[in-house]
Amino acid sequence: MVFVYLADGFEELEAITVITVMRRAAIDVRTVSVSDSRTVTGSKGIAMESDILIKDADYGKCEMIVLPGGGQGTANLGKNALVVSKVKEFAAAGKWVAAICAAPAVLGQAGVLAGHEATVYPGGEQQLTGAKVVADKVVVSGNIVTSRGPGTALDFAFALTGILKGETAADKVKSQMLLV
Repeated sequence: MVFVYLADGFEELEAITVITVMRRAAIDVRTVSVSDSRTVTGSKGIAMESDILIKDADYGKCEMIVLPGGGQGTANLGKNALVVSKVKEFAAAGKWVAAICAAPAVLGQAGVLAGHEATVYPGGEQQLTGAKVVADKVVVSGNIVTSRGPGTALDFAFALTGILKGETAADKVKSQMLLV
């Protein structure tokens, strides 16, 4: 199971792309509101009804946490103590933690990037505390996956799908989506 955290101000393209690609690959993806409301509004004003609230999330079967970016969304993720706590817990346990656009800053804030390569939306490099910053579209470093922004959302989603279901499954979805 994958939890995609949604905070008000999240970047819709990044969240929806990950959710759509993974669900096409039959990965159990749950959207998780990090507030007290299941309705979360993205940076472009699109409201989304999350599957669950973070306070009700059962992490027993969760293999990966995904943080979409968006300036305000990232700030709201970083302000949430439970988000930061779960990111630290997953990273320490060797479980997958993924973030795109500005959201890798939350990983830097959580202190989980030490010894890892990471990427971020241009201008956010100083927030990747402890990381070796690279400018690749998607960076997989140990159990940490980062990506640059909306334009790399498909690359990010397929990388995550490949990690969880294998490259054959990711390639099958690419073919279904007419990307190959």
